[in-house]
Amino acid sequence: MPDRKILLNENDIPKQWYNIVPDLPHPLPPFIDVETKQPGVGIVPRIFPKEIIGQEISQERWINIPDEVRDVYRIWRPSPLFRAVGLEKALKTPAHIYYKYEGTSPAGSHKPNTAVPQAYYNMKEGTKRLSTETGAGQWGSALAFAAMMFGLKATVYMVRASYDQKPYRKMMMNTFGAECIASPSNRTEAGRKILAEDPTNKGSLGIAISEAVEDALVNEAETNYAIGSVFNHVCLHQTVEGLEAKKQLEMVDDYPDVIYGCIGGGSSYSGIMWPFYYDKVSKKAPKETKFVATEATACPKVTKGVYQYDHGDTAKLTPLVPMHTLGHDFIPAPIHAGGLRYHGIAPTISVLVQEKQMTTEAFNQLEVFDAAKLFIQSEGIIPAPEPSHAIKGAIDEALRCKKTGEAKTILFVLCGHGYFDMAAYDEYFSGRLQPYEYPTQKVAESMDKLHKLYPWLNEVNKKYISCETY
Repeated sequence: MPDRKILLNENDIPKQWYNIVPDLPHPLPPFIDVETKQPGVGIVPRIFPKEIIGQEISQERWINIPDEVRDVYRIWRPSPLFRAVGLEKALKTPAHIYYKYEGTSPAGSHKPNTAVPQAYYNMKEGTKRLSTETGAGQWGSALAFAAMMFGLKATVYMVRASYDQKPYRKMMMNTFGAECIASPSNRTEAGRKILAEDPTNKGSLGIAISEAVEDALVNEAETNYAIGSVFNHVCLHQTVEGLEAKKQLEMVDDYPDVIYGCIGGGSSYSGIMWPFYYDKVSKKAPKETKFVATEATACPKVTKGVYQYDHGDTAKLTPLVPMHTLGHDFIPAPIHAGGLRYHGIAPTISVLVQEKQMTTEAFNQLEVFDAAKLFIQSEGIIPAPEPSHAIKGAIDEALRCKKTGEAKTILFVLCGHGYFDMAAYDEYFSGRLQPYEYPTQKVAESMDKLHKLYPWLNEVNKKYISCETY
């Protein structure tokens, strides 16, 4: 019987993060300033500390992790790698299934991997308060914890749908000392405008980002903004996942044939796959690994979205970002995978998808909870709805192995537990949970509005992200 848990000691916590940017198939397209219609970062220097901006644009492959950050990481890192012995048995598959479990952190997810360094760098540069958004509450909880660790205040704008569904996430943030506000709110101009048009608006990550960014801009002297996904520096910090997983798999003389993870903004999946991608491009990989990202059919930004420039927020405060998008005005259905409801995706993931270095699969929430149920009954851990999309992908892969007789090695990241998601499980087990698929027509409508707003956008798209550019 193989060991269920593969454990490292605290001295094995990585001393450097891996930066994929210098190893991408081609350079990342630049941000675009809507005022000049030229490459530019707009408000970014006003809301982020200098060290974070440096990491965002860095061409260095390896970036040192400060000792103060590693000391906080020691609270829960290294996280365990599990061999899914029970799931393999339930599926009767010859495949080896492993999952990197990030639910052991104080916030219950992978999010503190970046919240801690972001809070640290802000503290070092004299920031007094951090503002941010959160969907399902994982990121808000993580930033609240990290701010507490470094003596900062934190204000979290939480998407109203999740705020109502998950009161204990709000209480967790309060326990760590943060203020949690339902978004859209009356605290910001962006929130007041949306509520004036629709007093019952359930919110979106785009709206919550607008409120958090506005908060940081209005209170610029003491407040910075912190983001939980999408940007390069966030994905960079998450590579502690994959770097640890590589060591753990070496301990059992195994290596993945395929790696699954869910994508909301893309940080947890980037964290697990970037280090294995480095093996591939540096010719160190012992086998050809396939990278598969999973998303919700209710928010299919990669499988149905358009790769082009768009704002990262609803109020259009941010510069234009090159990414797969459903449109910055996207309002998601109130599905339970709140962390997957962002309208865009990390620019690095968009490049990898365009260059066919990774693929994406979309699942509806009913089949995702079916997969979660099987996982719970065979592994004993209740997963959050977000990584349950990765579980669904891994199970499908294992069943294909059962048909073919292939003994593939499957790795996925279980980026958080579902102990605050029991309302979702109640809906599932009571038979009230419904599948939902975002209509393609709505994507077309959002793209049409975007191009009417910026008639020059096609030229910018052609210049910077057209395949002909590279």
